Amino acid sequence: METGTKGETSRPEWVRLPGGLLRLRRLLLVVWTVPLAAVTALVPGLLAGPAWAACGLLWLAVLAWGWVLLGRNWRSWRYAERADDLLISRGVLWQEQTVVPYGRMQLVEVASGPLERRFGLASVQLHTAAAATDAKIPGLAPAEAERLRDRLTELGGARSAGL
Repeated sequence: METGTKGETSRPEWVRLPGGLLRLRRLLLVVWTVPLAAVTALVPGLLAGPAWAACGLLWLAVLAWGWVLLGRNWRSWRYAERADDLLISRGVLWQEQTVVPYGRMQLVEVASGPLERRFGLASVQLHTAAAATDAKIPGLAPAEAERLRDRLTELGGARSAGL
């Protein structure tokens, strides 16, 4: 006895995020942890003695650990455009896969903050009727984000025309 559905057997073609997002997040990690390490080493070192300067090593350990975790998190992000929906997958320890049917999309927007613009990145935000199913794809190239927005808007309009 067989279980499951019959139909589309091909796997989705996953698209990974470009490396700019990883570079941006790692830069922010360095910008925050290195000054904290310096202050945490200098202040106790000057006030309590040189042995206390080793407290700054804690932030360097956080930097090394965060560097690895950011790489793993970045590699976990991917998306796939299928015939009727968009798949977004992310997460290392807690894996999450979001399926957004084109006909359920109400708004697709492209956003880019100052740091994202500096690194040539943009995010695509998908809004649906249910607030819990809003999805976001961060760290795309602006041209890819605009292409994806236009395609999703076109497919969303075509799929919701019958409603």
